[in-house]
Amino acid sequence: MDRFTCIGVFVAAIEDGSLAAAARRFGLSPAMAGKYVSALEAALNARLLQRTTRRLSLTDAGHAYYARCKHILEAFDEANREASATQNVARGVLRVAAPVTFGALHLGDAVARYMAAHPHVNVETVLSDRYADLLDIEADVAIRIGRLADSGLVARRIAPCRMVLCAAPAWLAEHGTPRTPQALCDAPRLAFDDAVSAGDWTVFDAQDRAYVIDGPCRLRANNMQMLLGAARAGAGIAYGPTFVFGDDLARGQLVALLPAYRTRELTIQAVYPSARHVPLKVRAFIDHLVNAFGDAPPWDRAPPASPAPPVKRDRKPRAPKR
Repeated sequence: MDRFTCIGVFVAAIEDGSLAAAARRFGLSPAMAGKYVSALEAALNARLLQRTTRRLSLTDAGHAYYARCKHILEAFDEANREASATQNVARGVLRVAAPVTFGALHLGDAVARYMAAHPHVNVETVLSDRYADLLDIEADVAIRIGRLADSGLVARRIAPCRMVLCAAPAWLAEHGTPRTPQALCDAPRLAFDDAVSAGDWTVFDAQDRAYVIDGPCRLRANNMQMLLGAARAGAGIAYGPTFVFGDDLARGQLVALLPAYRTRELTIQAVYPSARHVPLKVRAFIDHLVNAFGDAPPWDRAPPASPAPPVKRDRKPRAPKR
């Protein structure tokens, strides 16, 4: 028999004064309630109740066991109440895994606004460009970029990840502006070492023909922010996501190359272990990211135009004092 039901019937019999009353609480017959208590005593090899036709009384072993069981049932009820409450109010610790550069550049503001909207949730982040099993790192949700292998995880699209080839104006002034992929064959490349999606450094023309740019690799790094700094300084051409290079492109510190060609578009997505019984803190966080980024993420939007400087009006010359 189910041990938990046995304990429940035993405690109810003491609280309600009889096995018949305990049976009514659990929707059982009095005989079945007696069998649950007998099964519990048999498993413990100890008598818990003294039964007469008029009343029940606890044995010495029953007194100690009743106190412990009552505490267990109260803790179980409290755990159930807390678990139900988490489906109505987001609460607890949310553990988020994300790529280093995306997390550093874009998650801080999004997480701050999420915490402001959900004051009962604390957030822990783990930033790494290495894919790790969610269970191994004890993460509730992970942000992943690119085409995912079939892992059994549930994925939800957060935003597009558009890729771009770019270089600094100083580099273009010295080497010229390339118009075709062939013109970049000898260009020094600034390459990301930990790319996980196929199609790196590949562009397509209007007829969907693919061109791979495989010039000399001048700099390799496992951190996109380092490559961003090197590209700004004119070290060569960089290829990567607009969430890294978008602000610099908008400000003119970098220039997008080969505008007549397209690159592969990847996907930024949230992954989590199961679609069943998803905690509210996780669902709310993913909804928040979709609203914060979406199909037109902030790194792909042009910055607002700077206000025009005030027009200086010529002052009328003053008449000389007499």
